[in-house]
Amino acid sequence: MAATVLKREGRIECRGVGKAFGEEWARTVVVQDASFAVEQGQLNVVIGPSGCGKTTLISLVAGYEQPTAGEIIIDGQRITGPGPDRLVVFQETALFPWMTSLENVTFGPIVRGMSARAARDEAHRLLERVGLKGFEDRYPSQLSGGMQRRCELARALINQPRLLVCDEPTSALDAGSGQTVMELIKQVAVQPGRAVIVVTHDSRIFGFGDRMVEMSDGKIVKQN
Repeated sequence: MAATVLKREGRIECRGVGKAFGEEWARTVVVQDASFAVEQGQLNVVIGPSGCGKTTLISLVAGYEQPTAGEIIIDGQRITGPGPDRLVVFQETALFPWMTSLENVTFGPIVRGMSARAARDEAHRLLERVGLKGFEDRYPSQLSGGMQRRCELARALINQPRLLVCDEPTSALDAGSGQTVMELIKQVAVQPGRAVIVVTHDSRIFGFGDRMVEMSDGKIVKQN
């Protein structure tokens, strides 16, 4: 008999999650028996070397991939696919190069039916919050790497996700830009009703985390 799932608002749970690729005779296991919980108002840091399964794990949490073992629960409901309550800011910039900062941030809400005026008002507020006031009409190619990260953060926040996942947010940034981006992410993480997972191998990030989950060879080897 399946265990009763107790609903705990804002809580995300990975329960014995595993992911393997390929046919049974040539199966590659990427994630094994991963179990941990993410609480709202927390910044959770998933650390580990390249190739240890971090990116696959966040793809599972986001619903882009389905586990071959275990389950992922949010608010008492099993995750079966992507949803607007979970957004990922990927390592490679995903800003539309033909759109300005303002247009990039307003694109998603307008597509989902928000009025252009309301979307612009909220986008202006968020761009100011991430330190991009005055850069609303700049294109991604006119922004530094750190500015692009902050614009992507604003673009994610306008969608009001319950869970925000940031994949290597300080990659290719200098120390100052990386510090600024992480301070912003930390501010986002402590907001009621939101949890943040940062996936990284950058030791500069470790001090920002409320909880740490360490991975190696597809397994969680330590968490605190």
